[in-house]
Amino acid sequence: MKLSLSGRLMLACVVSLALISGMTACGGGTVGFMWVLGTQYNQVDGFKIDNFTGNLTKVVHAPFSSGGTNPVSIVVRPGGRWVYVVNKGVAPTYDKNGAPVANTGTAGTISIYSVGGDGVLSYQLSQASQGTNPIWAQMDSSGNYLYVLDALSNQNDASQYVVTSANPNPVGAITVFSIAADTGRLTLIQNQQTKCTTSACNGQQLTYFPVGKNPTMMKFFSSGYLFTLNAGDSTSTGPSITTYQQNSTNGQLTLVANSTTQLAAAGTNISSITSNGTYVYLTDVTNNQIYAYTVSSGALQPVTGSPFANLSPATTPVWTLVDSKGKFLYVLNQGTSNVQNVSSTISAFTIDTQGRLARLADTSNPYPVGSGPVCMLQDPSNQ
Repeated sequence: MKLSLSGRLMLACVVSLALISGMTACGGGTVGFMWVLGTQYNQVDGFKIDNFTGNLTKVVHAPFSSGGTNPVSIVVRPGGRWVYVVNKGVAPTYDKNGAPVANTGTAGTISIYSVGGDGVLSYQLSQASQGTNPIWAQMDSSGNYLYVLDALSNQNDASQYVVTSANPNPVGAITVFSIAADTGRLTLIQNQQTKCTTSACNGQQLTYFPVGKNPTMMKFFSSGYLFTLNAGDSTSTGPSITTYQQNSTNGQLTLVANSTTQLAAAGTNISSITSNGTYVYLTDVTNNQIYAYTVSSGALQPVTGSPFANLSPATTPVWTLVDSKGKFLYVLNQGTSNVQNVSSTISAFTIDTQGRLARLADTSNPYPVGSGPVCMLQDPSNQ
């Protein structure tokens, strides 16, 4: 499927997918591999990508076990030698005092795989994050550090982090690891800015970096800014962005000034975040619109005209993608207001030099796709 000049887009009716490119391709050979997560059976499926047609061929021995329960995120280290799969696990049941009930829940894990020349994944080992229920992973551009987003932070570190009837949505956390280039193994990086505040840990450095309530995803921005999208809760805390800046030398994260940006009222569903390197874009499911922000020293400021309305009849925007040249924004929509022709679609926008959005001039825009899509990814070879 081709949209404008942006190259081939790949859609997936699954939770997450990842691609690598750079494979030698002659006469219709393989340009890279795609791995797709399947939560129902805790699997990672693998496909070869044809260089000329974009067609997918199943990798031998696929699907592979995810190495845990409920795989939700996958990243590939630059160079394509190592793949990391985040398994969310199953949250335990908590009693009224915030203590987990025995024999409930399954721990989340990060599974590490080596990649064979034919795309076969070989399981190496699993490691744990420092919070509960890891849900997202992001790697820096160097491939030296892995950042894992946990739905809940460690509950022994401070009272505001504990699940109770009065505080049902404690803050989330980012666990940071360095990556060994030769083995792919992960080494924990402690938070050098913040210490634990309870007697349980005697004022030791935190082993994670706190973010807002109910975090859902992360995105690296130019200049090393790491944005975390927090859903908040349905009553008192609206969706927000937590902004850290990465130290590329040691992987440390430091909160920027004005590190929390409130996005909307409580109960608003912000479903995705993306960037073209200069501007940040978010989709608002509740109001069917797109927020656009400039970034100055890590602080977010609305672009003139933001928020921008989605294209009619598209509704329920769930994912955004900026093309590799930063000129076009694509919004993946699950719903429609057209009861006569019910279909999911992709809305296409041009991005001007000020970050403002305008409808891409094409009578087919928004473009129909299969029902119930959840994410999309551009072919890294730009074909």
